[in-house]
Amino acid sequence: MSFSQGVSGLGVAAANLDVIGNNIANSGTIGFKSAAATFQDIYAGSRIGLGASVSGVVQNFTQGVTQSSSRPLDVAILSGDGFFRMASTSGEIMYTRNGQFTKDKDGYIVNANGLRLTGYGVNASGGINGGTPAAIQIPTQAMTPNATTGVDAEFNLDARSTVPTKTPFNPTDSATFNYSNAAGPVYDSLGNAHDLSVYFVKTAANAWDVYATADGVPLNAGAPISGAAPGMTFDTNGNLTAPASGAITLPAMTFPNGSSPVNIKIDLSGTTQFGTANGMSKLSQDGYTSGVLTSFSVNPDGTITGKFSNEQSKLLGQVVLSSFANPNGLEPKGDNMYAETQASGAALTSTPGEGTKQGSLAAGALESSNVDLTAELVNLIVAQRNYQANAQTVKTQDQVMQTLMNIR
Repeated sequence: MSFSQGVSGLGVAAANLDVIGNNIANSGTIGFKSAAATFQDIYAGSRIGLGASVSGVVQNFTQGVTQSSSRPLDVAILSGDGFFRMASTSGEIMYTRNGQFTKDKDGYIVNANGLRLTGYGVNASGGINGGTPAAIQIPTQAMTPNATTGVDAEFNLDARSTVPTKTPFNPTDSATFNYSNAAGPVYDSLGNAHDLSVYFVKTAANAWDVYATADGVPLNAGAPISGAAPGMTFDTNGNLTAPASGAITLPAMTFPNGSSPVNIKIDLSGTTQFGTANGMSKLSQDGYTSGVLTSFSVNPDGTITGKFSNEQSKLLGQVVLSSFANPNGLEPKGDNMYAETQASGAALTSTPGEGTKQGSLAAGALESSNVDLTAELVNLIVAQRNYQANAQTVKTQDQVMQTLMNIR
């Protein structure tokens, strides 16, 4: 007669209660994956079993419900089995589904335990670097200014205009030109803004000259910047025919502030001469002043886009995700972290995206725990009954033993 069956039953029932209790305790933990205890019987060569033992604890890695968040650095993994790849300052790599991140004083994206989110950085040309993922660092320095090199503008010049009778061109005298408009601001190499204006003077039917000023000072010594007259010509349908490329190169502009000379090409392609009022339909230029980072966001493909105070956007990096052939082989390390093991297989690391094994990302969202609280409470009742039944087995064995000991 043995107590082993009941005692082992108490042990596995207690282990089951521990697993269920842990699931319930973490029902509100972001990115938590529920677990279930598995059991096996014990025979040891006997036809009568010797009880049961815990064969393992299996985690359920199905997707949790996505909940919205107001924080841009809260990130959820959607429709995939990927993990965020995290690195410690000593280089240890761990993995998590918890996307609650912040930015530390050095610009690194970190979790609550200071582990750094990894991905790809940006090269000098503004593209994403490949290779081995490294800790993503958001730049803290200001964006350097970019001198204007091109202006893209489209106008309509009123075909009903007449040739001005007053000459020469004078930007302060509207009687010497037919139409003017701002084509700036434009920027020098130090990021200083300058006012660029263009002036159109009709010289004959379907023919116009173009003049320009920078900060009110006429360019090209007050002569047309459009070259030999006529600078601009149109066909009988009002379409621009010259210059053939549609572009006019401005004379180099030198400003008394220590900046490099500014060389700008104005592209007037699309400019028309119709019998309607003068006007502008398009204006853009490629220069900007310096700016500081004001915000950044994580896109579904993991790219991080920064917005700067100079109204420019810039690629700052790209988050990577890792998946495993056997996620249940990962070693739980606590703090919502897992470590790679031989049983899990090597990490398969790539960039996120729709339709990928790793999944895509959603900023301003978090993945809730996948614990089904109702099911766990039912499991808790069943586990309690199992514990009570095994305790009754031990009690019955004790009563039988007492009966035997009382025989005289």
